[in-house]
Amino acid sequence: MLRPVPPLVSGLSALAEDYDALISDVWGVVHNGLAAHPPACDALVEYRRRGGRVVLLTNAPRPCGSIHRQLADLGVPRDAYDDLVTSGDVTRETLMARPERRIAHVGPDRDLPIYEDLPHRLVGDDDADIVVCSGLVDDLTETPDDYRDRLAALAGRGLHMLCANPDLIVERGEDKVWCAGALAKIWAEDFGGEVTLLGKPHAPVYAEVRRRIDGLAGRPVADDRILAIGDGLPTDIRGAVSQGLDVLFVTAGIHGDDFGAPDTPDPARVAERLRTEGLAITGFLPRLVW
Repeated sequence: MLRPVPPLVSGLSALAEDYDALISDVWGVVHNGLAAHPPACDALVEYRRRGGRVVLLTNAPRPCGSIHRQLADLGVPRDAYDDLVTSGDVTRETLMARPERRIAHVGPDRDLPIYEDLPHRLVGDDDADIVVCSGLVDDLTETPDDYRDRLAALAGRGLHMLCANPDLIVERGEDKVWCAGALAKIWAEDFGGEVTLLGKPHAPVYAEVRRRIDGLAGRPVADDRILAIGDGLPTDIRGAVSQGLDVLFVTAGIHGDDFGAPDTPDPARVAERLRTEGLAITGFLPRLVW
């Protein structure tokens, strides 16, 4: 049940018995882009050991196969989750459902697996009939402003953009890096371009996650038996709330500086931010632990 003033909970164990399945964010909850968070992984392992199901949901703009490998490389144990859904998976499905076949790719080469085995071609901007944005080519040195001229030219041709990662910004270790959502924001707000945002907080990824959860359980799982866990207010939290799901908010992720000391968030500041954002959650904690 959602509460107007959320409690600070000691860990996932305080809520686990109320839910049959978890939808967990990845970056900011399970890892920080450089290494896994062992207590978070241990919490998911323990939840599964007790019979719960865990589906990871990430706005990573690549197919799930490459993300499985990335998680392993970062130290996330495979027994921490049952299944994984990425915004890259949903982007592939969306591309197949549309008529365009010539893609202007805006993003780094590491995201090119998103097009593997699809009947599409990557072409120059002048020949494209659709734009797929997965991020900045070099998110360590570039900013969204570096893309204004290119985005203006593409939007001026009346092309549609698919944004394969609606995140505006994420943490990588101690740094914050820009994501594709920041480019989509410029595309739509500054140049009037049409864009489809694929990933949290938008409905298509949640439909896929529900399908996976029902398959794992062998039966339909009611929404009130699903708990979403995330650290991003505009993506993880807003997306889950919009889907009628209960939410456990991890405050020391991307918003870690907003609520006082990261390890001791001020409940009053958390409550005020949620009120300002128009969001209601079930509980919060600094970092995911059992």
